[in-house]
Amino acid sequence: MERELQEFLMYMSAERNLSNHTILAYSSDINQFFAYLKRAELELGQVDHASLRRYLSWLNTRRYSQTSIARKLASLRTFFKFLERQGHAALNPTLLLATPKRQKKLPRFLKIKVMEELLNAPDRKTVLGKRDKAILEILYASGIRVSELTGLDLDNINFWRNEIKVLGKGNKERLVPVNRESIKALDSYILEGRKELAAPKNDQESARTVDALFLNKRGSRLSATGVRRMLAKYVKKVGLAQGITPHVIRHTFATHLLEGGADLRAVQELLGHVDLSSTQVYTHLSEARLREVYLKAHPRA
Repeated sequence: MERELQEFLMYMSAERNLSNHTILAYSSDINQFFAYLKRAELELGQVDHASLRRYLSWLNTRRYSQTSIARKLASLRTFFKFLERQGHAALNPTLLLATPKRQKKLPRFLKIKVMEELLNAPDRKTVLGKRDKAILEILYASGIRVSELTGLDLDNINFWRNEIKVLGKGNKERLVPVNRESIKALDSYILEGRKELAAPKNDQESARTVDALFLNKRGSRLSATGVRRMLAKYVKKVGLAQGITPHVIRHTFATHLLEGGADLRAVQELLGHVDLSSTQVYTHLSEARLREVYLKAHPRA
């Protein structure tokens, strides 16, 4: 089983060009299934529709959410499809399985006043405060993913057109407009803060990070983990509930645009969603908000 898994992971990495994070998720899901097969004393070639149903039931008894179970099943579908195509399996036992219905959760977002408090939390008199202010402003102004933010280079910023060039999922580039406040914060950070952070610690370090827009205290490219820690610090500072992530700011960006009258297709392009259905969740969010306003405002509600 281990040999088939390694072949599969190599294929997903080399041929499908998936990220390390996605490869690790596939590996984790399939290894968990292998551990179940070992306890059930089953070989990979013995897996059929019935044994897969028992596995999904076992996951349910272990209190996995429907979303997690659906993801694990999706991993197994892809794995068995690969085995069938490579001639390692005569049939794909996942074909007759129905995907568990996922629990619909509306994305969490911040109200405008709360978002403004968060944007004003960094101390702009310090080097890191200037950087953090620029990061928060760009996240809210553009709705980009944290991985897209940390991947930004200096030449991705167009100060004349107030836009940034973003490398999104699947290595697809898109131009995203940003507002004047975010450009102002970026300008302050680059002119007054970044130079100090970029002071070379050694030649190798300096050469590696010369193009990176956002740097950490050591002068290296800021990581996604570093952004999350930074945000958590300001969330605590302004007294917000824990769990506010860069993705919550992305949700906030989309929700505020739609509530302001933005077209759904435009928001789809700005977020870099391939499928419009990924963006439509925000229309449900707006509908929920409208219902809340109605129930509070109408005298007979």
